[in-house]
Amino acid sequence: MYYDKDVDTDVLKDKKIAVIGYGSQGMAQARNMADSGLTVIVGLREGGKSWQRAKNDGLTVLSVEEASKEADIIHILIPDEIQAQVYEQSIKDGLEEGNTISFSHGYNIHFGYIKPPENVNISMIAPKGPGAMVRQTYEEGFGIPGLVAVEQDYTGNTLDVALAMGKGVGLTRAGVLETTFKEETETDLFGEQAVLCGGATELIKNGFETLVEAGYQPELAYFETCHELKLIVDLIYKNGFAGMWDNVSNTAEFGGLSRRERLITPDTKKEMKKILEEIQKGKFAKEWALENQAGQPQLKRLRAIEGDLLIEKVGAKLRKLCGLQK
Repeated sequence: MYYDKDVDTDVLKDKKIAVIGYGSQGMAQARNMADSGLTVIVGLREGGKSWQRAKNDGLTVLSVEEASKEADIIHILIPDEIQAQVYEQSIKDGLEEGNTISFSHGYNIHFGYIKPPENVNISMIAPKGPGAMVRQTYEEGFGIPGLVAVEQDYTGNTLDVALAMGKGVGLTRAGVLETTFKEETETDLFGEQAVLCGGATELIKNGFETLVEAGYQPELAYFETCHELKLIVDLIYKNGFAGMWDNVSNTAEFGGLSRRERLITPDTKKEMKKILEEIQKGKFAKEWALENQAGQPQLKRLRAIEGDLLIEKVGAKLRKLCGLQK
């Protein structure tokens, strides 16, 4: 783990960082680094909706091509599925010997969709949280944890450069863990698919449907299976499993501990291992590449199905009533 005291920011003196993209992470990381005194420019598609927003935030905005040519460090923060195309069309030709290509997710480097030349550095500085929290915690004087990795060290100081960027973003205030592009990519995809996004939503959906199908009010089912989940996750986040159990009733603790393995069974874990294997062997990456080449038909279909779920309709109504959503 690396913290502020371990980082020498002089390595970025006279270096220009081009942040490519101004979405959630791009906006947060660019603003944090600029506020930390680093020289930051933003590379965007000319005329895009983010162009004026970045200018309004006080940042210098150029086309992706111009920003990449001017910068010593090109920090690519656009969506995974378009990174390779943008790299080939707008970044590759502007690279110079000793430049650094930086990412916040190792996907395109690990799976070989982006193949930089041998005379540049390849690094990663990855916040372990959404962009909004990266910015909010920075403004509050702290930060969220992050990861750092080096895939190619041409100049011999790539780790120092990445850590200095991480300090600029505010990550070393909380701590940055050293990893590899392979480890970050595969664990990140697994967490999203099996637990955080896929597993959690499917568990919530099935719990909600079980109560509704048994005749209980959808509104009450939503509160019990979805709304209160945030409260439990917050307890785990702050205090771990034991701390969460200490903060719920003995009835909840006994019921949860005695029945959870009936839901998440050895068969569930076997399927998790299959999902991890698909990630490790590149099967998921190939499937996602084909999906994008075809115009994302399956993703669009799945989005439509999700939007039509009863729990989504009930939840939207209740979130408005609770003042959580406009």
